[in-house]
Amino acid sequence: MLMNNTKALVDARPALVLNADYRPLSYFPLSLWSWQDTIKAVFLDRVDIVSEYDQKVHSPSFEMALPSVVSLKRYVKPARYPAFTRFNLFLRDCFVCQYCNSREELTFDHVVPRSRGGRTIWTNVVAACSCCNLRKGAMLDSECGMRLRRQPFRPTNQDLQRAGRAFPPNYLHQSWVDYLYWDSELES
Repeated sequence: MLMNNTKALVDARPALVLNADYRPLSYFPLSLWSWQDTIKAVFLDRVDIVSEYDQKVHSPSFEMALPSVVSLKRYVKPARYPAFTRFNLFLRDCFVCQYCNSREELTFDHVVPRSRGGRTIWTNVVAACSCCNLRKGAMLDSECGMRLRRQPFRPTNQDLQRAGRAFPPNYLHQSWVDYLYWDSELES
């Protein structure tokens, strides 16, 4: 049962999930739980409530403010290296073609083409727009006069978290802001 709120309003109240060190589990995508998953974690004593929304949920015998920020009680050690996925590759390359800086029709390109023994690994694949990918074809960049903006590399999770901060989600609740960028380098 919901008090003075529509179901849609409550459904739009996810909770930011922080690790036990009060850093988000992930920046991109931002670590968010639905209000239902958050309340379940509270009742299972897996999280501490750090901040709350004004909205409340209740049952016949219980009432609770919806958590807006929660922290895990047990620290979850993040993996050192992320999975090699199309999304993570694009994130590493900031969603920009590594040949011409275009953001349109992104695909990925093997720096050393597969037909020449190139492998599908972090250090041989870059984000490329479809035009540059077609132009390069099965050639090396030196053979077609194209130059990479930067050499491909195997990113750490920290590299991807840093890149993800440049792409904030569409919705940031005010109670989340203090926990999202506190470990960023300050400008002088």
